[in-house]
Amino acid sequence: MEHKLTAPTPPLGWNSWDCYGAAVTEDEIRGNAEYMAKHLKAFGWSYITVDIQWYEPYASSSQYRPFVPLVMDEYSRLMPAENRFPSAAGGQGFKPLADYVHSLGLQFGIHIMRGIARQAVHAATPILGTAVTARDIAHTNSICPWNTDMYGVDASKEGAQAYYDSLFELYAQWGVDLVKVDDIAASKLYDTHQPEIALISKAIERCGRPMVLSLSPGPAPVQYSAFFAEHANMWRVTDDFWDQWPLLLDMFDRCRTWQGIPQAGCWPDCDMLPLGHIGIRSVDGGGSDRWTRFTRDEQLTMMSLWSIFRSPLIFGGELRDCDDWTLSLLTNREVLRMHRDSFGAKEALRKGNLIVWTAEDAAGSRYAAVFNIGESPLPLDLVLEQIDLTDIAAGTELWSGTPAELAAGLLRATVPPHGVRLYRFF
Repeated sequence: MEHKLTAPTPPLGWNSWDCYGAAVTEDEIRGNAEYMAKHLKAFGWSYITVDIQWYEPYASSSQYRPFVPLVMDEYSRLMPAENRFPSAAGGQGFKPLADYVHSLGLQFGIHIMRGIARQAVHAATPILGTAVTARDIAHTNSICPWNTDMYGVDASKEGAQAYYDSLFELYAQWGVDLVKVDDIAASKLYDTHQPEIALISKAIERCGRPMVLSLSPGPAPVQYSAFFAEHANMWRVTDDFWDQWPLLLDMFDRCRTWQGIPQAGCWPDCDMLPLGHIGIRSVDGGGSDRWTRFTRDEQLTMMSLWSIFRSPLIFGGELRDCDDWTLSLLTNREVLRMHRDSFGAKEALRKGNLIVWTAEDAAGSRYAAVFNIGESPLPLDLVLEQIDLTDIAAGTELWSGTPAELAAGLLRATVPPHGVRLYRFF
């Protein structure tokens, strides 16, 4: 499949949702892109994504204003609101902003909702290149339970593929590199929207520009893993993830459910990293303007689990406010090498408060992430044979850079509560 070439390794990037909800502005996108280019690009970070409702002129937080007028072109396609994205003036859409992001050596992404704008359906506006209207292709019983912008598209209707083709033709003209499609991978009202995923996948293949296809929200059903792998590059295995320990604890089960699935071009997605300064205009996740509520040990646990599992890494905080600690989480070359190059990640041991994940790479390195999900420090004498690691000569704990304490087939460590020790053995 050609689309696998667009994400041979799990994407690394930034998305506006965790800090700005639906209300991000062009200046904020440009500022975060400039920071990424200066501080993170050298470490492999590349995607800058504008999240939901860039076509809603008066979006002010992560709470949507229902049934409001949206900015749209004459062919039923939503367009950036010029009061928030001034460079979109004169029908240019996101092309000037994408060009700017590309000029920094980065890649540009957008979020869209599944379907077609309700206002287009009510007004029966045309679909480019066809004689049908938005009303002819809409599935008006197929709605999003948490956002009123769209109706689903009925894949059996003439013009349905043409509509999605016209959307992705437009996005290709803009220079879009990643599209995050929402209300599609899982649904509280319906099953996974497979017919629309297939329309979108085909539209990307036809548009003439490689694009990473990301599907949200989760939890995507694991029984459809082959379908997701055929049609998309990343898909959410969880609903929106926030900076709360119970949600992080739950991710161990979700990663175990999806172990063995990650491969080139196909990345089960643990969702964004709610790190640093978040909630600036996003009121989801039980908080407002704040620094992440995760402790430093919890932050290391999240980064270690996402990285060994090989989830995409999409940072959610305001990058320009990063402190040295937060930046250190994103620029650890050894951890990023494991994320990029390792394979075979699996839960090797789960016993009481101890969870161990292991992986390896083609150069002969072997990795072990040793987690303590308990509330007090966990002293360990771990028999390496228990996690299928033998003939280990030496190792390094990747976050601290300290040598692993090894003796007679044992790994000795004390893991802090909610914390991790992440090793590379050789």
